[in-house]
Amino acid sequence: MLAKRIIPCLDVRNGQTVKGINFVNIREVGDPVEMGANYAEQGADELVFLDITASHEGRKTFVQLVKRIALHLNIPFTVGGGIGELSDIEALLAAGADKVSLNTAAIRNPELINRMALNFGSQFVVTAIDAKEENGVWTAYINGGRIPTDKELFSWARECEDRGAGEILFTSMNHDGTRNGFACEALSRLSESLSIPIIASGGAGNMEHFAEVFTSGKADAGLAASIFHFNEITVPQLKSYLAERNIPVRL
Repeated sequence: MLAKRIIPCLDVRNGQTVKGINFVNIREVGDPVEMGANYAEQGADELVFLDITASHEGRKTFVQLVKRIALHLNIPFTVGGGIGELSDIEALLAAGADKVSLNTAAIRNPELINRMALNFGSQFVVTAIDAKEENGVWTAYINGGRIPTDKELFSWARECEDRGAGEILFTSMNHDGTRNGFACEALSRLSESLSIPIIASGGAGNMEHFAEVFTSGKADAGLAASIFHFNEITVPQLKSYLAERNIPVRL
C-alpha cells in the first residue's frame, strides 16, 4: 500500500495565510513562505497554496509569491486560484510549482483539464472540488465557495478523471473549519468510483480524524490547515500516531 500523504494547506489572501470556518469568518495567521518552509522541515509530504480570492476578484494568481515559495521548499507543492487559461498554468509551473489546482476554471471551461493534461501531463493536474451537501445531494461551488453550480460532486469528479486530472482535491464545505472530522462517507464513495488519488479536505480536528479518513474514508492524502497553523498538532506527532496504528506514512 502506498504511503498516505499529510498535506498542510495554506489559504492565501493579500500575501498572507488566512483561515476561516465554512469559508467565512476569515483571519490572518502568518507568512506563507515562512510557514511553508516550517512544514517542510517538520516532514510534511506536500503543501497546497490557494489564492482564495483571485477567482472572485477576477485577477491572476500570485506568480511572484510562488517564486519565493519555490526558493524555500524542498518538497512538492500545489498552487491554485485565479487560473483561467493555459498561459496561467505555464507561468505557475515555470515559477516553481509542482502541480496546479483547477477549480472555478475547470467548471467554467472543462476543456482546460484536457488541454492541461495534454500539454503538461496528468501528474500536474489537480482538480479541486468545493462541494456542499444539502438534502442528500452534493453540489459543487465556485469562486471560493460563493456560487453554486449545476455540477454534482460524484459525476463531476468522474468527468474530471476522464478529462485527464491526476488527482481530486475534495473539500466538504459542510465540514470546513468545523474540526468535527472529514466527510468520510463521501470520500469513500469517491475513492471507490475513481482510479486517481483523492485528497481529503475539510473538518480535521484531531489525529483520530486522520486515521478515520485513511481507513473508512479511503483517502490517499489528508489536507488540513487550522490544526497545523495553530500548532495543535505537529506533522511528526501525526505521522507517529498513524504509524502506531499501522497506517503507512513516510517517517
